Amino acid sequence: MNGKRVKIAAGLAFADYGRLAEQVREAEEAGADYIHADACDMFDMPDCQLMGGPQVIRGIRGHTKLPIECHAYLQFCDYNFVDDVADAGADMLILPAEHHMGAPLAYMMARTFKHNMKFGLTLCCFTPLVFVEEAIYEIDRLQIVVHGVRDSYWSWRRSQLPMIRKARELIDSRNPSCELCVDGGIRAENVAELIEAGADVVVNSRRIFQHENGIRAGVTDMRNAIDKASGYRL
Repeated sequence: MNGKRVKIAAGLAFADYGRLAEQVREAEEAGADYIHADACDMFDMPDCQLMGGPQVIRGIRGHTKLPIECHAYLQFCDYNFVDDVADAGADMLILPAEHHMGAPLAYMMARTFKHNMKFGLTLCCFTPLVFVEEAIYEIDRLQIVVHGVRDSYWSWRRSQLPMIRKARELIDSRNPSCELCVDGGIRAENVAELIEAGADVVVNSRRIFQHENGIRAGVTDMRNAIDKASGYRL
């Protein structure tokens, strides 16, 4: 236990898009720290094809005071997309490290910073930490996708714990202001070890927006589990 306050990013992947503004307000009132808007092409997330993007961010921007982060599962990204995300009111752009490396990544980062947005990179399933060892000096968020593939997609791979610990060490030694985020298959029942391994932010969608007792209960359950694991007290 380290006593730090770990943040909750309410992911919109499992929100009701017909009630999106209302549900975003509910998540904010319940105590979420970020609104996590996923944008997907037809490559990385075949179960969520063509989901999200600047239109969604623009639609909810006036309904929440929380920072909105655009998590873009995109094989390709250009200046137009970065500009549109910024104009829509996003506070952070997160791209997959697998598709954005080298000089193209530097240009996307520079464009993002020009708009005063923060920038993050995601490591998706089975991508090694080495992919971000250089970029870690410049980014504001390292997001590790931890969901499982063998027993249940909606669980997380225990092989990720050593990786999260190594990522924690990497961030602490090279860029302490960078957030370490975990995403995928996370529930109140299994979040404790991820927090103990060093996560700063937890993305949660289904267990917030599809909680059997409503959004407030979903955020509260996750907050209680996170705070218990971290030892955080108001």
